[in-house]
Amino acid sequence: MPTNTESEVQTTQKEPERERRIFTFKATQVVWLVLGILEALLALRFGLKLIGANPASPIAVFIYGFTNLFLFPFTGLTGTPTAGSMVLEISTVIAMVVYALIAWALERIIWVIFYRPRGPVVSVTQTKTTDQHTEE
Repeated sequence: MPTNTESEVQTTQKEPERERRIFTFKATQVVWLVLGILEALLALRFGLKLIGANPASPIAVFIYGFTNLFLFPFTGLTGTPTAGSMVLEISTVIAMVVYALIAWALERIIWVIFYRPRGPVVSVTQTKTTDQHTEE
């Protein structure tokens, strides 16, 4: 009567605070994504004003309308040099710098509050033994 013994070993690892680190990473990525979109729209506005784009164009209307909300605090901060239909909006550049600094500060605050350093990985090992009997 031969006897066969099979062993199955299953190891799982648990990483403490993993979910919190993922949340921190995702939250900071959202901050940078929102800033990137805002900066791109402000840069488009700056470029369109600089080349004297038609303000009645649908894309210009959209970009100017959306970015006006974010440029409101900076209106009248500096002079706006013009040459014909071309406008050099220095306040837009200042707004871009200020919003980048705000996003950087927000990202750092999220990191300081929520980030937890990686700790030791905890391994759990389970062993399962099965005896098989065969008759001949």
